[in-house]
Amino acid sequence: MHALDVMWVSFYSIGAMLVSVLILSATRKWIKNAFVSFFVKMFAFLLFLVGSFLMVLVVFTWPS
Repeated sequence: MHALDVMWVSFYSIGAMLVSVLILSATRKWIKNAFVSFFVKMFAFLLFLVGSFLMVLVVFTWPS
């Protein structure tokens, strides 16, 4: 991958992790239903995992 492509992937991964943290914070503050809260938290956790995986790929495939 080109360096600019790696840059965009890193931005997407940072954005995914940021959105997942914001979703978790909003869930704890505003969603009181345990059933809905569980699924929203699982979505945020999966989004965080995707962002983390993309960031690991960026680190290990950094162009030299």
